[in-house]
Amino acid sequence: MKIAVDAMGGDLAPDEIIKGAADAAQKGTHIILVGAENVIYPMLMQYSTNSHVSIVDAPQVIGFEETATKAVRRKQHSSIVMGIDLVRSGEAAAFVSAGHTGAVVTAAILHLGKAKGVVRPALAVLLPTMAGQTLVLDIGANADCKPHFLLGFARLGNEYASNALGIVNPRIGLLSNGEECSKGNKLVRESHKLLENSKLNFIGNMEGKDIMRGNADVVITDGFTGNTMIKTIEGLGEMIFHILGSAQSANSPAESGAAPGASQSGNGQQWKSTLSGMTKRLDWSEHGGAVLLGVRGGIVVAHGRSKAKAIANAIRVARVAAKSLEETESQETHE
Repeated sequence: MKIAVDAMGGDLAPDEIIKGAADAAQKGTHIILVGAENVIYPMLMQYSTNSHVSIVDAPQVIGFEETATKAVRRKQHSSIVMGIDLVRSGEAAAFVSAGHTGAVVTAAILHLGKAKGVVRPALAVLLPTMAGQTLVLDIGANADCKPHFLLGFARLGNEYASNALGIVNPRIGLLSNGEECSKGNKLVRESHKLLENSKLNFIGNMEGKDIMRGNADVVITDGFTGNTMIKTIEGLGEMIFHILGSAQSANSPAESGAAPGASQSGNGQQWKSTLSGMTKRLDWSEHGGAVLLGVRGGIVVAHGRSKAKAIANAIRVARVAAKSLEETESQETHE
């Protein structure tokens, strides 16, 4: 399986992108780096000479400050457009970018097209919860939504949870400010009616706290609310990292005055193990990126601040998305 990676997209591109891609290649994934070849090649040689990495020269870059639709149409030789074209031609199974989210979504819709029956594609991300993981969508592809958009998101989430995550009859929840069907704004109330009358396993409204408890397998919301929620959770995670890091320093032998190695036994070792597990679950870079569901190709949008580890994990997510898409297409063919 070949995964195309936007080498020029992201705050830390191209260095961290190339480093993460080289790491994924070392583990067996064939990577196609898309971007300025004269920039990529010297950096790639620092990390890998692995034959699993190839380069497609894309001289243009779409900046974060540009208008998505205009940039995509004007910059046909940008790393985003050319990377997505590799998916369209079948040369790559999926595309990963930490660049301009709007440009990635726009280019995917224009160059790949929407999947059968899809009104609006949506960005979906897996959140760690007390019960495991929950798929949340939309987290930013559609800021302004109509009720039938959210019904479509539910169908996309149900399909991905079934094919990619192996969940039988996924529980679908609708994000609201209360569990009662009468709660929520007009969009939520009307979406609730549509979901209730669908054939999906809709379990009703979900409050924010219910997401982290893992009370649903898939949670549906509009892109504006979803994006705000995800960034709030991300900020909370960073605050917890800071608090736990300070606590760990306070309990280290140097800070506590204990003999060297004292914290490596008994309660000290248990504390270190627990801290490591917590930070890994809360670290957004461990969970890869958001999958764009509803287009005819595997697309993963990584965080703009992604470092090498996040890119390597986004490539892992892209492999899962590509396999899920294959299964979906196979089912449609048999139908």
